Amino acid sequence: MEQKNALNKNVRPAAPAAPKGEAKGGSAFAAIVIPLAFVVSIIIFQFVLGNPSNFVGNDNANAALPGNYLGTVYKGGVIVPLLMTLFLLVLTFSIERFLTISKAKGSKGVESFVRTVRQKLNVNDITGAIAACDQQKGSVAAVVKSGLLKYQEMARERGMDKDQKILAIQKEIEESTTLELPMLEKNLVILSTIASVSTLVGLLGTVFGMIKAFSALAQAGNPDAVALAEGISEALINTAIGIAGSAIAIIAYNYFTSKIDELTYSIDEAGFSIIQTFAAQHGEKTTETYTA
Repeated sequence: MEQKNALNKNVRPAAPAAPKGEAKGGSAFAAIVIPLAFVVSIIIFQFVLGNPSNFVGNDNANAALPGNYLGTVYKGGVIVPLLMTLFLLVLTFSIERFLTISKAKGSKGVESFVRTVRQKLNVNDITGAIAACDQQKGSVAAVVKSGLLKYQEMARERGMDKDQKILAIQKEIEESTTLELPMLEKNLVILSTIASVSTLVGLLGTVFGMIKAFSALAQAGNPDAVALAEGISEALINTAIGIAGSAIAIIAYNYFTSKIDELTYSIDEAGFSIIQTFAAQHGEKTTETYTA
């Protein structure tokens, strides 16, 4: 068990750096999506929510028609497009992360794949394990395959002792992990940021609405009931949209983080099996290699 824990420390890099091309690709995607989402939100706010048919007298300056939720949301004010932008970003990056992580898993379940690899290793069928990686595809399979290919290379190597060979296999798994896994966490920072910012933007809209409401109450003589109602409506609408966007962002972030942890754990399991099999097939096991 100590050996396995130590291997996990070695296989999982502390702060992997994504390849420059992939990093630029991810940044370019975010740079395009964010302003595009804002433009789409403005268009929806002006021409869908603000359509005159949603309001009394076909004028969006008037109150929304009873039961017309589009007009009601429009009355949330200028903060609504910002909240809609954040909401669209959550949906877009959630879909993008889902597709990326699904591709990283490969053609079938990761647990089933790791179990197949371990079964092949138990009978010393390295070629069969590599074939399973080719069938599985994805980031996990790519990391495992690199370790298996290094296994075969070290099995033929005659100029190194066993500990050096195990370290070479271990290093190969680390390097492959560094190349394959960082992109899985790409754009998750955007989701985590939106989880916090969406609520704050909603509260900002709430403050604006309450300012409008109290301004109506401060009018000399009888307060303007319409302005008062619009101010309270603006406050509540912004609060609701902000909380909804934040809740979805938190759920999405936690979901994808757990999925990435599962993939990393699967790589650790497969890497541990590869090194254990090599140690068993090439002399008695040693513990020095696995100590941190």
